[in-house]
Order: sequence, then structure tokens, then C-alpha cells
Amino acid sequence: MEGNSVAEMEMLVRAAVFKSANELVGWLIQRAAERVDGSYQPKPGEARKGRETLQAQGIFGRFSIARNYYYHAGKRQGHYPADDALGLEVSCTPALAKLIGLEGADEQTYLKAQRHLEQTGGISVSARQIQRVVRRVGSAAQSWQEREGQPGSCDAPILYVSGDGTGVPMMPEELKGRKGKQADGTAQTRQVYLGCVFTQHRTDDKGHPVRDYESTTYVSSFKPIDDFGPLLRQEAIRRGMGSAGKVVLLVDGAVGLENMGKDCFKDAVHIVDFYHGMEHAAIVLAALIGKDHPDYKKRLRRWAKRLLKDKVQSLINETRKESAGQPQEAEVEKALGYFVRNVKRMQYGTFRAKGYFIGSGVVEAGCKTIIGGRCKQSGMFWSEAGAENILALRCIHSSRRLDEFWKYRLNQRAARNDALALTA
Repeated sequence: MEGNSVAEMEMLVRAAVFKSANELVGWLIQRAAERVDGSYQPKPGEARKGRETLQAQGIFGRFSIARNYYYHAGKRQGHYPADDALGLEVSCTPALAKLIGLEGADEQTYLKAQRHLEQTGGISVSARQIQRVVRRVGSAAQSWQEREGQPGSCDAPILYVSGDGTGVPMMPEELKGRKGKQADGTAQTRQVYLGCVFTQHRTDDKGHPVRDYESTTYVSSFKPIDDFGPLLRQEAIRRGMGSAGKVVLLVDGAVGLENMGKDCFKDAVHIVDFYHGMEHAAIVLAALIGKDHPDYKKRLRRWAKRLLKDKVQSLINETRKESAGQPQEAEVEKALGYFVRNVKRMQYGTFRAKGYFIGSGVVEAGCKTIIGGRCKQSGMFWSEAGAENILALRCIHSSRRLDEFWKYRLNQRAARNDALALTA
């Protein structure tokens, strides 16, 4: 038997197995639907309108389900109790919906997700259907991210909280009236925030901090910074902020993130990302002596060394003295404002001696992979809801919480059949 024949044989066997498995799954789900319909108690105002047949799809194929339909005239709302009890999502079984949500969020496009499902699992689902499932499940995923944080436990000596923002390209209707950085003053993107929480138990043999393996969890939001801060705080509470040895907030020094830290993490150690500090050092030196000055790079290296020795205030004083009375004095003072605001948060020598991270690379990498890897591909333009749904699922996946979310989702759907309102 040659290679091509072996491949064809495997595909035929898979098709035969899938056909038998699909018949069994369809039969079992129909029996389950009948049990649900037999025990369902209509809520006040609901009336049974008969049975309707759904062409459902699972991981082995398509099958038909007949189930009861109820309608509430006052609310103008229909209800299929069996769909909620079984966790069907846009006619997909829970197992298939979970897989579609994962592929739709993980692949760069819905079309690639369609092809990947077909090639690897023999599952035929259109890109449009994948988008519909992501839209439906993604809104629940965002609500799950925003749920109230139940205090968790943390035995780590250090728990880090970090946040950053980046732009997502949006469709024109999403940008009406918004100011931006384009030449005509209009916007092409919408700001989305990403937050992360991770822990540290040790440093390496050189004293460098080591992030705990798979300890990072993420949350995302298109809401303003005043709403994002409490969302990130809730995630820190879930991760055990109250019991961690020390809480460290790592941000890039932007005023919005600074104020978020003061409001939501006032008892934490606040650190401004060292590499953003160096970017602003370059701005100061460019204003002071110009980028073309022969000593520019040498002096920039000197700034790095002195910042790492807690000399930020000395650098501010020396730079002010050097620029005093010079034409560039006002420009230099403006550039120094970043350091003046952040003196306490730029004591890098002290922070390193305590074994802390001084760079916000974790959340910045998250912005590139979680947000940029899916929402900032060439030619992409999003609605806010579409991007929000995708990012919520990507955050949950990257946080290794898919099973936890889907358990919540199935319970949420089943609760719609709760008849306790009858006893109220």
C-alpha cells in the first residue's frame, strides 16, 4: 500500500467512524432534549407554541433535534428550553462551540480557522458560522472578565500587576467624531487596554527576577481607563492580591496609568518601566544637545547607568543646570517633566536590589501577541464589539481558563430555565 492509498484509507475510516458517532450523538441529544421538555415549567407569561426542528452540528457532523418552543407575548421573546439546558450555541453543540471559539480567536482570520478545523479535525464549518459563534460566546466572555473578583490565595512573595494600551484599527462608523493622530486630526484606531497579573517566587543565580511558569493571566477592555483600573484590580483580587507578600505595579509612566495605579493599587510598589524611562532620556538629550551631537550616545549610556543607581533626581538637577539660560531651556524642562513626575517610581537600583522586575515587557508582549496577533493584521478593520469578543476569548485562552469559562457559560445558559420565579 502506497502513501496516497494510506492517506485515503485513513480519511475513509475517519468518515465511517464519524458517521456512526454522529448518529449516536444525535440520538443521545434528542433523548436529552425530550427529558428537558418533559420536565420544563413555563415561566409566567410563556406559552408553548409547538415543536420545531433544529439542524444542529457537533464535532462528528450534523443531525436534527426536535424540541419545544415557548413564546412570551409581553416580552416578544422566544425560548427553547432544551437549547439552554444542552448548551447549544448558534445550533452548535458545546464541544463544537468551544472548539470554534478557540480556533476563531486563535487563528489570524475566520477563514484560516475554517480551513484549520477542516484539515485537522474533519469538521466542516463556514467562516461565517465561526464568526457568529464567536460573536455570541465572546460577549459572554467579556462579561465573565468583568465579573466581581472573589478573593483568591497567593503564596508568592511578589505579585505583579501591569497594564498598557494600544490602538486597534476600526471601521469608519466606529470612529465618527473621534480625534486622532492622523494628519487631518481624525482617528483610525480605538484604544484597548490589556492588563496582566503574574507572580515571582525566586531570582536566578545572578539575582535577576524569574517569572513563575504559566502564572500570567490577562484581562482586556475597550472601556476608559477609569473603568479599566477596577477591572484589573478585580483580576488581582482573584489572583490573591490580599495575601501576596508584596504587590508591584509596573506601568509605562503614562498619566492615565499613573492615576489608575494611585486609585486602584495605592498600597503597591509603583515602578515605571525602565525602557520607557530610557526612551524619555533620549528625548531629554535630543532637546539638550541634539541627536547628532558626538556625545549623544555616550551620554545616553551614562543616563542608563545612573538611573540604575537611583540617580534620577541628580540627573534632573544636572540637566536643568546645564540648560539654564540656553535657548532650549523650556524644551528641556518639558522633556524632564516625565522624570519629575516619576522620581519615586524610578529608583531602579533599589528595586533591583529587592529582586523586582523593572520592565513591563510581559504586558507589552501581551499587547503584541494577544491584541496585535489577531486584531492588527494587514487590512483589518473592526467593530468595537467584534474586537472585544475576540480579545476576551484570547485573554481567557492565554490565561488557561477556557474550561473555567465554559463551565460558567453552560451554567449561565441552564439558569435561563430556572422556574423559581413561579414561587416568588
